[in-house]
Amino acid sequence: MFFRMIIRALFRQKTKMLMIAFTIALGASLATAMLNVMMDVGDKVNQELKAYGANITVVPKQASVLNEIYGLDKSDESGAYLREDELGKIKTIFWAFNIVDFAPFIDTRAKLGGSEVSVVGSWFDHHLELPTGETLNTGMINLRSWWEIKDGCWLDEQAGDKNAVMVGCVLAEKEKIKANDRIKLTTKHGSEELVVAGIFDAGGDEDERIYAPLEVVQRLADAKGMLTSIEVSALTTPDNDLARKAAQNGPKSLGAADYETWYCTAYVSSICYQIQEVITNSVAAPVRQVAESEGAILEKTKLLMLLITFLSLLGSALGISNLVTASVMERSSEIGLIKAVGARDGAITMLVLTEIIITAVAGGLVGYFAGFGFAQIIGHTVFGSAVEMKPIVIPIVAVLVVFVTLAGSIPAIRMLLRLRPAEVLHGR
Repeated sequence: MFFRMIIRALFRQKTKMLMIAFTIALGASLATAMLNVMMDVGDKVNQELKAYGANITVVPKQASVLNEIYGLDKSDESGAYLREDELGKIKTIFWAFNIVDFAPFIDTRAKLGGSEVSVVGSWFDHHLELPTGETLNTGMINLRSWWEIKDGCWLDEQAGDKNAVMVGCVLAEKEKIKANDRIKLTTKHGSEELVVAGIFDAGGDEDERIYAPLEVVQRLADAKGMLTSIEVSALTTPDNDLARKAAQNGPKSLGAADYETWYCTAYVSSICYQIQEVITNSVAAPVRQVAESEGAILEKTKLLMLLITFLSLLGSALGISNLVTASVMERSSEIGLIKAVGARDGAITMLVLTEIIITAVAGGLVGYFAGFGFAQIIGHTVFGSAVEMKPIVIPIVAVLVVFVTLAGSIPAIRMLLRLRPAEVLHGR
């Protein structure tokens, strides 16, 4: 009898039940979309921010700004350079998959005509064999993606541009240099005749420098196999109190449990620490402006999505409240008659709630799949890639749908409990 009454009520009020299901579907779809995007947005936002450069810099201890703090002997030149043959080890750390790109650098001063200029050697698009047996293409083309090429093109290492250079636009204008020109760089260790592959505009101090393949500048500096710095672009987790404590006081200040948590979380400080473990005589430090900006943007993005989710569910609850209340008012005579023949408030409340929950489940299912579709649209539109379906979202959305449905039904249930059979049946 109970289920027969529910089925009849659903069919008799199919218009209102469809409206309730549609309201729930809207709330569930927005909640599903926002939660899926929010849980997947960390890596996507970080990937977007990687276009603006590295967030970790690795330098020799003697070159580190921390020299005085740690009392290093600056006269000891054994660590004045980093070793090129250790670069592949960066992709062997615990968070190797979070290392997106990296590039080595070595700089020196050279004569160009009658002027002394800064020359920087690096990888541009370098094919690297890793100790793990994997291969990786990395270099400045990825780390300096915002550079605008004013004349010519990017230096292409893999096409054999071993004797080509990139010249900053300020220096190029000063020295009247154009793409495809030949220039000669001279140091006390020798000279190199090079072709200008392109003129770039970086919008900073780089515009007064010359960038050349790593091997060329190593020869000019007489520092074969040596580096002065490494820039690393890594996907990181925003800092919390644990990360800040480790960064300020050092990992040794953490207890065993906290250390394990910190080491196994992709904080920028833990990734820096792991890089120092594999690169001899190095100090890895985050580029704070970049790292902190990433964390702040990510937190604000997640907060915005949570706010949208909350407001959508609040709107759904208000809509359900109005629709269920209208339904109870229309059925007041029927409910009064049921009460008159002996039905208790609990049984009647269960009857109405069961009808609403069945409708909510149907609306929630439709809303979930629609929401996942919305998440894909957001992913492709904003980030240019699909959003991964997170299984944890399913129970969260289910709980939210039930909670919102029950919360929206409270005014109608209170009205139902206040109904008096005698008054309703007499039309009052």
